[in-house]
Amino acid sequence: MQDELRIMFTDRRIERHQLPYFLRVFNSVTDKPIGFLGNVSEDGLMLISQLPMMVGADFHLRLKIPCGDGCQQVIDLAASCLWCHEDATPLHYDAGFSLLRAPPEYGQLVEALRQYFSFQPLPASA
Repeated sequence: MQDELRIMFTDRRIERHQLPYFLRVFNSVTDKPIGFLGNVSEDGLMLISQLPMMVGADFHLRLKIPCGDGCQQVIDLAASCLWCHEDATPLHYDAGFSLLRAPPEYGQLVEALRQYFSFQPLPASA
């Protein structure tokens, strides 16, 4: 019985969703890539980079969101780096940022990702 409970609690019940590509993050001053978006929230984001980020420094970041018609929506952000540590992947770093300034489009991106990765109740059938 104990083995059955252990298996029940260790088996994955919800399938993980993988993004088909990584969303690059750019320096908005130079437009050069500095890493990839790890996760987002209304107040911040996590950056995955090949270089460590300076904790306490403010950064001007740019997201380029691909649109369906081949164009890109650009979202410029000002954010402060709160922490940085080595990622599980060798020679990569995770850095947490608190947003200082973000346009409404950033909130729309966060909401779109939340909806995409959440389970919505199905409408009741008649």
